[in-house]
Amino acid sequence: MKVHNPFRVAFVATLGVGLGLLFIGSIQTLSTILLYVGTALFLSLGLDPIVAWLERRKMKRWLAVLITILGVLAVFAGIILIIVPVLADQVSQLVDEVTKLLNRPTFWDDVETWVHDAFPNLDLAAVIAQVQDWALENAGSITGGVIGAGVALFAGLGGAFIVLILTIYFTASTPSLKRAVYQLAPASKRERFIDLGEQITDSVGYYVMGQVSLGVINGVLSFIFLTIIQAPFPAVLAVIAFFFSLIPLVGTLTGSTIIVLICFIPGLGSVPNGLWAAGYYLVYMQIEAYILSPRIMNRAVSVPGAVVVIAALAGGALLGLLGALIAIPVAASILIIYRQVVIPRQNER
Repeated sequence: MKVHNPFRVAFVATLGVGLGLLFIGSIQTLSTILLYVGTALFLSLGLDPIVAWLERRKMKRWLAVLITILGVLAVFAGIILIIVPVLADQVSQLVDEVTKLLNRPTFWDDVETWVHDAFPNLDLAAVIAQVQDWALENAGSITGGVIGAGVALFAGLGGAFIVLILTIYFTASTPSLKRAVYQLAPASKRERFIDLGEQITDSVGYYVMGQVSLGVINGVLSFIFLTIIQAPFPAVLAVIAFFFSLIPLVGTLTGSTIIVLICFIPGLGSVPNGLWAAGYYLVYMQIEAYILSPRIMNRAVSVPGAVVVIAALAGGALLGLLGALIAIPVAASILIIYRQVVIPRQNER
């Protein structure tokens, strides 16, 4: 093809590349804000089934949204008021027990004997000296890391507040937001587009509610069982079980492993406690996999196991823990489009 004006072509191409780079840079700059917005949308879709249930009971939407938000805030406030004092007390006990363990006259002798028996060729004194030298050389970096962790904590609290405000707004305006998105589709295809959109949002909402329900069940049952067997710090371990249950696929297994290992720690737990905990979580994981999860998640779109693994890994690599959480409903949404749009079009050809 003959180019009549090379300068114009080069200028337009350079301008296009520049605009592309500017767009990518803007996305990177706004990544935190976009993460807040995405999280709030995800949570608002999770609350939407509750609001819809209240609306079906002849309640106005603004009142349903208000009751839902106040209910969620009340639940979290109750959890904080109940658990935080217990957690603070048990964490304090944990620190005291660890301190006593470290201050035991024979502790370091026992450690040295164990290391010598396990690794007879290891020079423990040289290792300790190297660790001390490294700590002295990197004291500034360690201090900076501690300060950075404090700053990150306050930034996280601020981000959580922003997400809360956005969640309230999105939950209140979900119908208007949906209508605005649906207007983007051509009138001839709008009905089909609305049907797919409702299926996707419902699937995400039921997924969020189902995952939280599984976490609550695991946390409550863990607290009851660990209290019965007198495991160390049952409230702390129950909170661990709850939060890890929110992670799809491997969360329950990971949280259960951590809890069992804590129950085995000498001076905190005991071998019987660890064995009881291991047996309980082996049974619970089977019940969750074959009874609880199918019943609770039956209204969300089922996703094949291989797709769950790939989606969780990809989401975790892109957005960390949040990405792993939202990856499965995103994959379910893609499967809905694939099954109901792509395949029928291919079959028509």
